[in-house]
Amino acid sequence: MKTIDLHDAVWQQLMARRTRLPHALLLCGQQGIGKFDLAVAFAASLLCEKPRDAGEACGQCLACGWLRQGNHPDLRLLQPQSLATMAGDAGEGDDAAGTKKPSQQITIDQVRALDDFLHVGTHRHGARVVLLNPAEAMNRATANALLKSLEEPITDTLFLLVSSDPYRLLPTIRSRCQTVSVPLPPRAIAAKWLHDAGVAEADDWLALAAGAPLLALALSGSGERTLLEALLAEVSGGGDVDPLASAATLERVVKAEKRPAPLKRLLEWAQKWLFDLHLAAEDLPPRYFLRQAVLLQELARGTDSRRILAFSRMALQYKAQCEQPLNSRLFLEDFFLGYARVFRST
Repeated sequence: MKTIDLHDAVWQQLMARRTRLPHALLLCGQQGIGKFDLAVAFAASLLCEKPRDAGEACGQCLACGWLRQGNHPDLRLLQPQSLATMAGDAGEGDDAAGTKKPSQQITIDQVRALDDFLHVGTHRHGARVVLLNPAEAMNRATANALLKSLEEPITDTLFLLVSSDPYRLLPTIRSRCQTVSVPLPPRAIAAKWLHDAGVAEADDWLALAAGAPLLALALSGSGERTLLEALLAEVSGGGDVDPLASAATLERVVKAEKRPAPLKRLLEWAQKWLFDLHLAAEDLPPRYFLRQAVLLQELARGTDSRRILAFSRMALQYKAQCEQPLNSRLFLEDFFLGYARVFRST
């Protein structure tokens, strides 16, 4: 099953726009649901010389060959250096020395480099596509530079913006785009897609990813299980947790983690655990931790919604603090001292 099969209704909307193509489209929706893949498939469809009946690129023509090689002359991809490149990436803004930390933003130089691309004829007298992902990675200066191109539409040119947080975009950018909302796919379809992709315990990973199948796929194959299971082993103790021992255990896991921002990711899982704990206190089923539903109900009997919500607000501050230089052991000790108090009456 292809990613676009998760969003058949959205794909049909995009196909309906082919006859009267706007100058800018904004695909927005939750992170990890396949918006970028939809945008790439739509760009390929527009550039393909012999699209199939369903509108997908044929994969056989000369244009599709260029796309596979990543050098189609009528496609530009603008995204942060920190993201993996894809077919059509012109590589603007690459660090020639290779010594700087990859940028987390779409830079103004990348947008300015579009000038020559936009003001010459298309290679085969067809469409021209500029794909921005994620669009919210633009700062104000970059967005204002892009705005000049959006204010003066160019024939047969489509700006395709992908965003998980469209309200971080300038209102002037949003107002010049036709918005296409990409919803969560139905759970049954998403679970089947994950199963076909070889993911064991697909329903569990889908719940942990809040219903986003591509995020669930990434989590299941990223080694996130080690971090997650270490956290669950500690928070499962509720009021009996030993804050100092739990902090020491998780500090070792965090330091052994090879992927970026392990402490931040740990706090994000903790926030989801607190969310489900609050649901359990209200006699509601969990959203994320399906397998721990019974445990959550048991723990919820030892506390109440007020205390859980109060600590959840503190967890927001913990998450902000964990991105700063700090002593991770002391940080985790403070977190677990607060977590233990959730289950102890004053």
